[in-house]
Amino acid sequence: MSETTTAPEGANSQLGQCLKAARQARGLTLKQVAERTGMALSTLSKVENGLMSLTYDKLVQLTSGLKMEIAELFNPATPRPAPGRPVTARRSISRAGQGQVITTRFYTYTYQCTDLIGKRMVPIVAEVRARSLEEFGPLLRHSGEEYFVVTSGRVAVHSEFYAPEILNEGDGIYLDSTMGHAYLNAGDAPSAMGVCLCTSEAPDLYDQLRQITSREGEPSR
Repeated sequence: MSETTTAPEGANSQLGQCLKAARQARGLTLKQVAERTGMALSTLSKVENGLMSLTYDKLVQLTSGLKMEIAELFNPATPRPAPGRPVTARRSISRAGQGQVITTRFYTYTYQCTDLIGKRMVPIVAEVRARSLEEFGPLLRHSGEEYFVVTSGRVAVHSEFYAPEILNEGDGIYLDSTMGHAYLNAGDAPSAMGVCLCTSEAPDLYDQLRQITSREGEPSR
């Protein structure tokens, strides 16, 4: 699979600047980043120089190796709050059509407020397209808890220990994310929309998208 991905104008430059800032903040050379992440030194150099973007699985590989949040690759200027220090006066506005978009065959996830790092919850606007578990594949599991509310269409919620439930517009569900779960489109429209709030207890929140991507015939390297 190619490491590159289509990005809006200026996005490559922004990613490169953010990667360089994150690397320098940790006192690392590009060679050390390559060793920690398993990514090619030439690839990292091209990213920093705005010549290459990265697919989502490569972003996960990069941030996992550096033990950082994906949000830091989009806005490194926001300082990480000191451990134990109360967070005050933070805010971030998400405008319609904005956010970090991750598209798969089953979902389009638009991560909101990516300028803030160290968040205690991760807000996601979700477009749900898969209609069956056969199409979806194995149920997803990740640490923490989540709340999903339907904003348009109908969504079937499948979970490991409960019978499927149908959610209509305005209905919501709160669940233990370590329990296997899947959201499926149960309406007449090509997709259903919802907002998902996930607790950010561990970086494997993002692994659910990597699982979906790998099912689509794009093996990680």
